[in-house]
Amino acid sequence: MNSVTSKNKSKPALPANQPSGSQTLFRGLDVMEAVSGGTIGLAELAEQLGLTRSTTHRLASALVERRYLTFTPGEGYRLGPKLLELGYNANQQMDVPRVARPYLQELADASDDTIHLGVLADWRALYLDKIPGRRRIEISSRVGERQPLTTTGLGKALILDESESRWRELWKSECGGKSSSTDWETWLKRMRGYAQKGYAFDLEENEDRIRCVAAPIRKAGGRIVAAISVSGAAQYMSDARMATLAATVKETTAAISEQFGWLKEEPSDKANAPRPRDKGRRI
Repeated sequence: MNSVTSKNKSKPALPANQPSGSQTLFRGLDVMEAVSGGTIGLAELAEQLGLTRSTTHRLASALVERRYLTFTPGEGYRLGPKLLELGYNANQQMDVPRVARPYLQELADASDDTIHLGVLADWRALYLDKIPGRRRIEISSRVGERQPLTTTGLGKALILDESESRWRELWKSECGGKSSSTDWETWLKRMRGYAQKGYAFDLEENEDRIRCVAAPIRKAGGRIVAAISVSGAAQYMSDARMATLAATVKETTAAISEQFGWLKEEPSDKANAPRPRDKGRRI
């Protein structure tokens, strides 16, 4: 739900033939969106909506009666408990693989590479969905498989928000017995960059001649709940193409995250990248 932060922000005009019942509904939604910005008094609410006080009071009172808003004398209106109930129910009904599938398919169609969807499970990357690529080399992965976090692009994307101390624990657990301090410093430097940019690479670290680009999916509040990766043979994954894919994958995960209530603006590095939802364009 987008909050309205400016008193002068105009509302979209309703069609001239809009039925009065629908007009009342839209105005009621406008009230809730305005209140979502914080507790607000009647006078300020009416001014923000461009309505009379009597009309605003009538709409707000109906929403209070249905528990969509609450009213505290001397303070004003704020969001009510009914919205928490509806939000919880909506969250329960949102299934990540189901919601993500059409976006994964469009990304696969645009790239010809293998697409994975995965989640964090017992500190491993668990694959929930896979769309095989159309290139000559097949990626040896399968749905239900668990992969390391520190060497796969998808795994790294799932732990971008973890602390550096947790990164160290995971690195030592998965790679400590077969790596040097130089390897750790190189990995840590890359992870810091990935965390800052919001995506991660697998530079043939998990499987020879296979590279991938991954980014996280977030739910409302920003918590990472899943990740998507685009994997392909190194011969098709030049540094330049991986940079382009990074922006495109982030756009895809941002679109999915928006379905789960995450609306944070992404950095501008995606600005010139082709979108997977632009039909007919290749990446």
